[in-house]
Amino acid sequence: MHKAVLAALMLPALLLAGPTQPMTVLPDETPGIESSNPAAPARPTDGGGFLVGTVDTIGGSTYDWQLNGPALRMLVNSPDYGVHALWMFSTGEGASRNMRYNFYDYAAGEWSWIDSSDFMASGVNVYTERTGFGALDADPATGAAVVAAHYATGTLAPKLARDMAPGAGIFEYLAGDPTIDNYAWAYPQADGDGNYHLAMIDYTNSDDLYYSRTTDFANWDPAVAVPPPQPHPLFPSHTLAASKVSGKVAVTWEFSEGAPDPGFYRMSNDGGATWDNPVDIPWPPAFGGDSVTSFHITSIFPHFDQSDNFHIVANVMPFVGGNGYIIPAQLWHWTDNTWSHIMTASCDPENLGAAVGYNAMYACRPSLGSDEAGNLFVAWEQFDSSSVEPGPPERLRANIFTSYSADNGATWAEPIQLTDGGNVTYRFPCILDNVGDEVMVTYIIDQLAGFALYAEGPWTNNPIVVQRWDNPAGGLKAGPRPEPTRLSVSASPNPFSRNARISYALPRAGDVSLEVFDISGRSLRRLVSGRSDAGRFDATLIGCDDSGRRVSAVVYLYKLVVGREEVNGKLTLT
Repeated sequence: MHKAVLAALMLPALLLAGPTQPMTVLPDETPGIESSNPAAPARPTDGGGFLVGTVDTIGGSTYDWQLNGPALRMLVNSPDYGVHALWMFSTGEGASRNMRYNFYDYAAGEWSWIDSSDFMASGVNVYTERTGFGALDADPATGAAVVAAHYATGTLAPKLARDMAPGAGIFEYLAGDPTIDNYAWAYPQADGDGNYHLAMIDYTNSDDLYYSRTTDFANWDPAVAVPPPQPHPLFPSHTLAASKVSGKVAVTWEFSEGAPDPGFYRMSNDGGATWDNPVDIPWPPAFGGDSVTSFHITSIFPHFDQSDNFHIVANVMPFVGGNGYIIPAQLWHWTDNTWSHIMTASCDPENLGAAVGYNAMYACRPSLGSDEAGNLFVAWEQFDSSSVEPGPPERLRANIFTSYSADNGATWAEPIQLTDGGNVTYRFPCILDNVGDEVMVTYIIDQLAGFALYAEGPWTNNPIVVQRWDNPAGGLKAGPRPEPTRLSVSASPNPFSRNARISYALPRAGDVSLEVFDISGRSLRRLVSGRSDAGRFDATLIGCDDSGRRVSAVVYLYKLVVGREEVNGKLTLT
């Protein structure tokens, strides 16, 4: 694998003297190899906190190296159902890693898998085998989550996972072999026509970039090389975006040995069947003087808004005399061949207290989302020059920032700092795709600002959180739910594995019965019985009969009766 050092000045004395550049490295992806470092308990935060909105802890992981290059899509809104969240999970004690999933259910008003006594137990595993370095999307037609990651088959290969229903947490799989075997760092997107797309790295051939798709969730198209005639990325600096309203698909990447490093995108207008020639992404008009602008391995994040406009957000670094610098770092937005400046982050070099560490700039990894009104939202990680994790090795800690644009990216609001330091570091953010009346961002709260994977400190239990705040651009505010006009009942998730919520609507007051049966018609449980007002209500089924015994039925039938009127439904237990 490509493990060349772009530039590495890891000692404080050198940091004060000259360029401050990150090392470009990849984790050991040898199949079956896992670190044996024991996990340490999470230490309490000291003086840190959250400055905006509310924060939900949705899971945890000891795997603090969540990704290598640019931000990946890890948080997606399905407006009719809820919010999907993904992260890379491990307990760190020699245990296998996995992609882990949680779901905020709008109907229930809560996350589906929360263990209040141990955040490390929250969420559900997506895969049944060791997997990693995956990403997320949601099928716009069904609202169900779509995940891709790579796993070991003697080498590495992609595996696509699709949830059986929105928020069910029960996945079916499509493996990559033999059509796209020997590929890794496979990132997915779903389009509005039911196609699933992957951009991935050829693991056995110099980190070349390839694309494939499945149109039937049964077979993969043969992998095609994305970059020619432009250079391959030579590092997983790629990502992927698919329109939800047309057949457009875009792959972006950065050439990690350019010095300065160029960036590219390649567009398909027919769902990945054919591709236009690659396009050089022009460098934004940053810095000036004798500084040359360069993209970075964390830079390029593509996005199609809900009006089908193509956007890119990128962080750039200055090159002076052939050397790249992590400060000043600038964030820019690009659409319709026009760049707009989002922000500049810097400090006096003599005040830079330590290195930022592997694969980072002073401000980097921006991700982009939008709402139905066309407003754009960006989030990124930004280091604090005065907040230093004691070494060896010493490392700067980071915070999460955000901004938004109400004019298609022409101008951007002043950055808002979402987190407030302390003795932890906030890393690897991703902002919500398909923003509603709340903006959200997910990230990891790493207890130590040094990667355990590279023996820069012990393995710690690190919370995965979602921070949310009111849409500052207005968004589409949800009004009060209308009063029901007809009798109805539904169940979610369906299929379910533990608990299911049965929601019912009563257009008028009356005597109500909600009962669950097995497939033979034997009554298993009466969930509701008695007089009720009109309105909308929920009941919970936990897969037990009235005596509390776990039932063996695979299919439930449920019946809602109000007076002489009744409605029925079917629910599957896995």
